[in-house]
Amino acid sequence: MTGSPPISPRLSAGHSEDYWNKRDRRASLRFVVCIALALFWVLFSIWVSLPWLADLGNLAHPIVALFVLTFIAYVPGFMNAFLLSSLVLRPDAQRRTPSRWPAITVLVAAYNEERLIGETLASLSRLEYPGELEILVLDDGSTDGTAEQVNARMTLFPSGGRTSMTLVSHRKNRGKASVLNDGLARASHGLIVTIDADTLLEKGSIISLVEHLAAAPPETVAIAGSLLTANYDASWIARAQQWDYFHGIAAVKRMQAMYYGTLVAQGAFSIYRREALEEAGGWPDTVGEDIVLTWSLLRAGYRTGYAEDAVAWTHAPIRLRGLAKQRKRWARGMIEALAIHKELLIAPKMRTMFIWWNLLFVSIDITFSFAFIPGLVLAFLGIFWLAGPITLLVLPLALLWNIVIYRIQTRMLKRQEIEMERSAIGFLLYAIVYPLLMQPVSVWGYAAEFAGGRKQWN
Repeated sequence: MTGSPPISPRLSAGHSEDYWNKRDRRASLRFVVCIALALFWVLFSIWVSLPWLADLGNLAHPIVALFVLTFIAYVPGFMNAFLLSSLVLRPDAQRRTPSRWPAITVLVAAYNEERLIGETLASLSRLEYPGELEILVLDDGSTDGTAEQVNARMTLFPSGGRTSMTLVSHRKNRGKASVLNDGLARASHGLIVTIDADTLLEKGSIISLVEHLAAAPPETVAIAGSLLTANYDASWIARAQQWDYFHGIAAVKRMQAMYYGTLVAQGAFSIYRREALEEAGGWPDTVGEDIVLTWSLLRAGYRTGYAEDAVAWTHAPIRLRGLAKQRKRWARGMIEALAIHKELLIAPKMRTMFIWWNLLFVSIDITFSFAFIPGLVLAFLGIFWLAGPITLLVLPLALLWNIVIYRIQTRMLKRQEIEMERSAIGFLLYAIVYPLLMQPVSVWGYAAEFAGGRKQWN
């Protein structure tokens, strides 16, 4: 895939090439500054940890000691320092109202979603988008009452209005990628929004996506929306995920978007340029179809972004088993993307660092699962071989970036006049317990992908 499709005139920001070059130079300068600050922190960490490194080398082997410290202290420290620096130096989000609101096709992939799809369609009916919306509900062979629930909501979209809805039913369950590609072929418009059947949209969310796309560089072909947890009070697992979406995922996406390389335009809520989707061959038949698709777009030389104020609400898993299955699938999707698009590891782009970042997560998760977590058990017994006072160096940075992203996210919600209750217990679970559970789950996902386990989307 080469070249970039021309930007739609109605979405063109009308800026000169010099304007975009200046924006690129500012982004590059921020990138270099953040890299320098992160490297300084790593050098400081290495200097402080030299006695511990020597002691651990005497207990095991110097190479083993260096590997363990690299992936439980140095690399996480670099990541936290770079994330914190990027959040502090972040530019103001760019939005632009187009001269004419473009028509959009919304694809809603559904499989056995009778419990929640009615709420999703109701949220679509309340959207304040001024342009034409074509909603295609893609029923992937559901065996429950999904189709009946959709048909019962047809009255929410009266004929003659700006918004129309069509139910597209498939007899057999073929997988999410297949129904999305069918929807793409049926779509009438040049901009495609995808949402999950349990995603609830805020009234102005589509407007925000379009305005971010209109203000983005012309090579931008996908913008990820901002997901928050709709059912945070359903269980303690959901309460922890509330903070994962509100803090962790939001912070990473904001950081990546600063350098025009958001790595996942998630299927749960994102906007795409149709011509770029078609050039990429649509959604691939993989476990992480949205991850692999986004990397296909990046590999083709396009840019991807993030609309932090395009807010939608997703229903998070409420049981540990459901969460483990979801995060296992995410981990598999990352390995799939790395295997298919390994050329991105050597692409001369700022976002290349984030591809390596994901690759390093494999080693981090393995080291945390098999070294740091056992080390914590030993530390409680007074044996500080693997987890000791030096590992606490990572905590101040983690605390600082969590404070920064909390302030950023809280202000964003206030500007959007969106209220979100927050669970203090959920934050403690997210900060302390959640990583201890999710990193072994990620290792399970990596192993499943390498072993060639069965693929399913729901």
